[in-house]
Parts: sequence; structure tokens; C-alpha cells
Amino acid sequence: MNSFKDKSKNGNVNEKINQIISSPNFENIKSKYIVGIIFNILSRRRSLEIIRHNKNIQKLLDISKKDYEEYSQIEIEVKPINNYYNENEDKFTFINISNKEDEYLYHIYFDNSETEIKRNYLTKEDRVIKIKIVIDYQVKSFYGLFRNCKYVESIDFKRFNRENINNMSYMFSGCESLKVLNLSNFKTNNVTNMNSMFWDCSSLNEINLSKFITDKVTSIRGIFENCGDLKRIDLSTFKTNNVVDMSNAFLGCTSLTELNLSNFNTDNVTDMMSMFKYCLSIKELNLSSFNTNKVTNMKYMFSECESLKDLNISNFNTNNVINMGSMFSFCTSLFKLNLSNFKTDNVINMNEMFKGSSSLKELDISNFNVDKASVEEIFSCTSKELDNNIKGNKKMLEKLFQDF
Repeated sequence: MNSFKDKSKNGNVNEKINQIISSPNFENIKSKYIVGIIFNILSRRRSLEIIRHNKNIQKLLDISKKDYEEYSQIEIEVKPINNYYNENEDKFTFINISNKEDEYLYHIYFDNSETEIKRNYLTKEDRVIKIKIVIDYQVKSFYGLFRNCKYVESIDFKRFNRENINNMSYMFSGCESLKVLNLSNFKTNNVTNMNSMFWDCSSLNEINLSKFITDKVTSIRGIFENCGDLKRIDLSTFKTNNVVDMSNAFLGCTSLTELNLSNFNTDNVTDMMSMFKYCLSIKELNLSSFNTNKVTNMKYMFSECESLKDLNISNFNTNNVINMGSMFSFCTSLFKLNLSNFKTDNVINMNEMFKGSSSLKELDISNFNVDKASVEEIFSCTSKELDNNIKGNKKMLEKLFQDF
């Protein structure tokens, strides 16, 4: 097995670690202190360590289980891709470790490139199937940690106590092969950003977020976007008091059949664009608990929810909404819709708002004001029966059908 070199003047990292562990006083020194020394040595060069390349580090971590809370061990199983080749697609998958938001410190790649293998101390014959890593305690951002790890099949967070983490945006995005993800031992007390956290986890069918603390989170934009195999998501522990952006949150969750958001607090949300777009399988959605006082954007909010038959938005306050374009477009199973509570004085875009909702037979828009709004194709491809079953003031309806 190749030893790895510290490119700084400190020389061989293995030798330094071995010296510490072989010291006569080693057993008498607090293991937490020793771990700190070792990670200090390692972090001079990188913030991620491949554990299996130094048995002494593994031994040390086993000894120091009591004080291990400051560190995190992750075991990753990756598809062997030595024979993979596609000239139109990147053939590698990698992990990013960052110390500051949006600033990568280190990448570890898994592929069949000899250059990358040498760079990451894997032998030329290695087929990467499973690897253990430890996250440096200094790391505070998990932005894009496993982003585009297309061949990672499972991630086991052995010991994970990361109270200092503040950013989990794009953390698992593009993990196309992941099917099950258990994050029940995550500590998310200080996380503020969960944007696109599971975006494009297209094979994910089971996820455990039961211990998530989301009190400080301000954005869940695209958090489950394109999780096409998820049939249900338990978000009963989510507290969304501080969330401002929920756009695209469930966009493309095509297999989702049920969604209980009764615990969601939306008092501060301003953007709900495409929030449920392409939720093709959901039949019922009760959002009567939503407070939408601050929302300005509802464009595409329920667009393409083709199985949706029962939609309760009776408590929506739309006083500040300016965009309702395609909001209910192609909701092909929706039979009736009561929007009598909608105030639209500030709306400037109603284009295609009900377009393609071909089953819609009853519609109450009695409090709509379209003086400022563009209403192009608002009823395009709807049923003729709807023409005679729209409740609204005469002047407004004349404008809608004139433009239509």
C-alpha cells in the first residue's frame, strides 16, 4: 500500500502519526488530545482522510470512542466503474469537502484514471467499492459534499455529531444510485441552508429525517426536486418558522402519493414558485394551514399535478402575490376550484393560469381583479362546460374571455 507524503516541510505524515502512537506515554495521554494533534497534522494538507490507508488512525479512533463526538466517520459504497466510459459524460464521481461556504478545500475522486488514483493514494489495481473517511472537525459547510456522486450506492454515517455544520445545500444532489438514506443521527441545529439538498436523487425511495432540527433554516428551495421514486416523506419534525424560500421544494416528485404539511409554518415565506409542480401522483393536498401573507410568487405552484382532485387552499392570502402564471395549468383531474378568497389587485401575470385543466367544471374567482394582470391563454384548453360555471364579476369575465 502506498504511503502518502505531506508536501510541506513536515515530511511523511504516516511517520509523524506512528511516532505519536508508539510514544511510551501514549496510553496515558487523553485520546481526544491525540486525535486533535493528528487532525492538525492532516489538515495542513487536506480536510479529508482516507482511513484505510493508515491502520493506526483507525486504531486510535477505536480507542477514543468516548471522545469521538467531535469527529464524523462516514462509510461510502461506490459502484466499481473501472470499465465505464461515455465520451459525452464525465466518468468520475467525487466528494467535496469545504471549510467555508462555497469554497472547496479538497476533492476525492473515484474513477479509473491513473492520475486521480495516484493523487488519492489508491493502488493502480484498486476497484473502489467501499471506503471510510473522517471529516475534519473544523469543517462547517457541507455544501455539495456528495454532489454528482452518481455511482455511490449507500452512505452510512457511522458516528455523526456535527453541531457546527451550517450549510447542507446540494449535499446529496445528483446521487442517482442512492436508494435509502438514513439521516436520523444528524444534528442540524445550526443549519441555515438546505437548498437542493436531495435534488436529482432519482432512485431514492426511502429517507429518514426524523431527528432533523430545522429551526434556523431559511431556504428549502428544491430540497426534494426530482426525487422521482419517493412515494412519501415524513416531515412532521420540520419547523419552518424562518424559511423564506420554498420554491421547487417538491418539484418533480412524480411518485409522491401523500404529503402532510400541516405542521409547516409559512409565515415568512415569500416564494412558492413550482413548489408542487410535476407531483403527478398526488391526489389530495390540504394546505389550509398555510399562511401566505408574504408570498409574492406562486407561478407554476400546482402545474402538471395531473392526479390532483382535492385541493384545499381556502385560507390563502394573496394580497402580495404578483405572479400566478400557470399556477393551476394542466391539473387535468381537478373538477372544481374555489378561489373566492383570492385577492389579486397586485397580480401582473395570470398567463395560462388554468390552461389545460380540462376536467375543471366549477370555478369561483368572484374577488379577482385583473386590471394590472396579463391574462393570455388563461383558459386555453379548458372544457366548454367551464365557460358557463365561472363565478366572477361581469366586467372582469368579459376581459378574460376577450383576451382568450
